[in-house]
Amino acid sequence: MSERIDARGLLCPLPVLRLRKRLLALPPGARVTLLATDRAALIDVPHFCAQSGHLLLETVETAPGQTEYTVERGPHGDA
Repeated sequence: MSERIDARGLLCPLPVLRLRKRLLALPPGARVTLLATDRAALIDVPHFCAQSGHLLLETVETAPGQTEYTVERGPHGDA
């Protein structure tokens, strides 16, 4: 089961900062789902994952202007 972060209504950089904080507290391989309405998250979340060694598993628009990101914590914990 993955953990969920509801970041709807929060603006950059808060959704990614909340994702980072949650990932730091989890073991490698754990999954977190981030729900965000900030359009900048479409760029910020993939960039954060690539830079930090996490795997962006899925990006799904769940409603107009609302996107869900599923991220798996990387093996090195470089969050």
